[in-house]
Parts: sequence; C-alpha cells; structure tokens
Amino acid sequence: MKTYTVLHRVLHWIFALGILVLFTTGFLRIVWMSKAVISAAVNKNAQIQSLNLDKQSLRTIVHSIQDPMFQWHVYAAYVITFAFIARIIYMIVKGIRFPNPFLKTTSAKEKFQGFIYVGFYVLIAVQIITGSVLKFEIGSESFADLAETTHKLAVYWMPIFVILHFGGIAISENTNRKGITSKMIGGES
Repeated sequence: MKTYTVLHRVLHWIFALGILVLFTTGFLRIVWMSKAVISAAVNKNAQIQSLNLDKQSLRTIVHSIQDPMFQWHVYAAYVITFAFIARIIYMIVKGIRFPNPFLKTTSAKEKFQGFIYVGFYVLIAVQIITGSVLKFEIGSESFADLAETTHKLAVYWMPIFVILHFGGIAISENTNRKGITSKMIGGES
C-alpha cells in the first residue's frame, strides 16, 4: 500500500481546493455572471434603460460586478501554478506517484489510471499557459481568442476528471486499496 508524505497530501489538497475555486469562479463568469447575462439584467431595469447607456458604460458596469469575484480566480490560479510546479518537482524527485501508463508491465486498469493522471497534468499545464496568455495579454488578438476558447474548455473537462477521480476512489475503497481516502487525509495510521 502506498504511503503519502505530508508534502504529497498538502499538494493534493491545495489542488483540490484551488481547482474548486477556479472551476466555480470560471463557471460563474462564463454562465451565470457572463457579460451577456449581466447586460441583459441591467437592460431590463426601466430606470437604467432611461439612461441610454452606451456599450462602454455597460461594459464598465459588467466588469465592476464581475471583477471582485474574478479576483479569486486569479489568486487561485497563482496558487495552482505554484502547486503544479511543486508537484512536478516532487514527482521528479520522489518518482511518479501514479501508475506509469507507458510501461509494458502496467496492467490495463493501471494504464487507464495513469493516462487519466497524465491527461490531468497536461490539461492543468494547458490551463496555466492559456490563463497566462489571457492575464498577461501575450500574443496577437487571434492567439488570445484561441487561448480563451481553450481555457474555457475546463468547464467541461474538469467535472469529468472529478467524476473519474471519485469513481476511482470508490472502486479502490471497495476492492484492493481500502483506506486510501483516510491515508490521503491523515497519512499513515
């Protein structure tokens, strides 16, 4: 049975909480607090309609509503970036901590687990890169548009990963790796 060091567990839970914040704030900005939704809500108000706001004024109102919430997204992104770099260094120093899907001796189940984690780390790297392109306005406008479209795909892939992760935990707890949850929370008992 694997043991999880304090650093391994801390990085895991930083990822878990950071991703929760990133997903929630990203989802809110894309869906319930999008520019279109807020603009439509503002324009439905009769008193505001009588002001005949131009697009720039409406954009200012939208950003003043979105920005305080979205700052949490940016802060969580910095935390995830730091945790990601620390996790990669940790895995290099300690060795890979999930099944290596590229070894011939790895079982089909472990290959599946390994590919899920490789995919997760690749997608996190893509999120960090595209988020950086957007935050620091790197590249042309068409490049930024591509980065934004790619970045927003996390709204779809992240829930899939979380479902697979919890499904894997449930299977492990009910088969050959009983106690994995308690070990990831409290370490060895």
